Formats: sequence, structure tokens, C-alpha cells
Amino acid sequence: MYKQKLCLAMNSQFGVSPEEQVKLFKKTGFEGFAIDMSGRDVDPAPLVSLAKTENMFIDYIHAPFNKSDDMWMQGEIGEIAANKLLDNLEICAKHEIPTLVAHTFIGFDSDNNPAEIGIERYGRLAKRATELGVRLALENTEGEEYLFALMDAFKNEKSVGFCWDTGHELCYNRGKDLMAMFGDRLFVTHLNDNLGVKDYDGKITYIDDLHLLPFDGISDWNSIAEKLVKYGFEGPLTFELNTLSKPGRHENDKYSAMPIENYLAEAYCRACRFANIFIKTKENLK
Repeated sequence: MYKQKLCLAMNSQFGVSPEEQVKLFKKTGFEGFAIDMSGRDVDPAPLVSLAKTENMFIDYIHAPFNKSDDMWMQGEIGEIAANKLLDNLEICAKHEIPTLVAHTFIGFDSDNNPAEIGIERYGRLAKRATELGVRLALENTEGEEYLFALMDAFKNEKSVGFCWDTGHELCYNRGKDLMAMFGDRLFVTHLNDNLGVKDYDGKITYIDDLHLLPFDGISDWNSIAEKLVKYGFEGPLTFELNTLSKPGRHENDKYSAMPIENYLAEAYCRACRFANIFIKTKENLK
């Protein structure tokens, strides 16, 4: 897009191969993509080659998150999780992908007391990231106290920064202004919409995390643009979107009913709409 690069994260929910996704993203209008390794191992090599062929950039690799809580556990289980993230840093360096995105916790059984062993393991990751010239972007998810502990522990590490998921902020973080806390350390974005916490009494579950198209939820997109501008974000606008509804919910059903080409065209329209707000916000604040 004129004056602003737009990027879309790959997603197994899109129903076509990773290679076909890249080609469709390009055809639709996106200039870049992010490699999703969050749910399964994906060989980045063919995608890196395809990116060059299609003249596209790769914003980041999303590391597997199913063992994120293991990082805080004693013993071998924690070391396995740490080594997996270290392997992903090496993959980024090998393929000259600038950033690895990682969750700091998974689940809702947090004891709100991040263990020192976890901070020590992330310290190893930070050190290796610096050696490799790769950035480690920590994402806001459930268990936000783990994110806060790590961002504080590594506040002076230039290789450690923030991945802002706008939808997660509405549900997992109850609308807390995380850019006020970490905006000056923002590496990458996960732009998506959401409806906040569904339960009247405020109980948060994973079904609150919808990843709707922008402008289909309750996000204040003018405010999102203002925050990005305030903290001088100059990177690509990367969107992380889902086509499938969570169990017992139907908000995403209209997406899954669409041919993938139509859905991606709609995603691009919404991305351009937000990018225009972002560009105008920057111009107005000059």
C-alpha cells in the first residue's frame, strides 16, 4: 500500500497450504507475511525462497506456544521448552528473519508468581538473540504477569521487545493500556479486533480470543493508530486474523463461509482502511 507496508500472518485456518497462502497474500495486495509455527513445525526454507520470488518480506516467525507455561517449571520439561525457543531463534538467524514472536505463558492456572528459573531461561534466549542479531518479541496473552516480569527483567536488553496483540488486550488484559507500558519497545503488531470478555462476572477463557477483522469488534482503531504514532512505530502493520469460530461461538462463521480469496480481499480492505487512519494520524501530528 502507498506509504505503508501491510503484512498478514499465515494461518492454518485459511485452509490452503503455506505456499498457496503466500501467493494469495501477494495477489490480494499484502507486501509481506509472517510465518506461523505456533501450532506445528513448518519448514521456513520454501517460504523464504517463495518470498524472494514474490518480492515479499517476512516480518517474523511465531514460535510454538503450547509449552509456554513449561518455561517456568523446574527440570527437564522446562529445558525442552527453552531449547525449542532457542532452535527457533537459530532458524530466524539462518533465514535472515528479523524477529521471533513468543508467548510467555499459556492457560489460566497461573499462580501469579513468575519463577526465577523462567526468567533465567529467557535470559539465555535474550543473550542468544543478541548474539544472532535477532529480536525476541514477547506477546501479551493470558498470564500477563509473566510478560510484565520479563519486560522488567530485560528492560535494558535491546534484543527483547514487545509484540502488541490488540485483540488480546481487550480480553486477556481487560483493556489495560499496554502501549503505555511497552510502546517504546514495540517490535511487531498483531492487529485484530475483539469483543472483550464475554462472561458477565469477568471470567476470562480462551474462547474470548476471536481475532476478528478490524472494525468487526469494539476496538477503537483511531486510538490504536494514535498509540502507534505516539511511540514512533515505523514497521509494517501486521494483522493476525482467524476464520474459524471458537467452540460455542459464531462470530467468525461468516468468514469461514467465504471463499478464501474473498475473505483475504476483505481482510486487505480492512487493513487499508486502518492504514489510512494510521497515515492520516501521522500527518496530523507532524
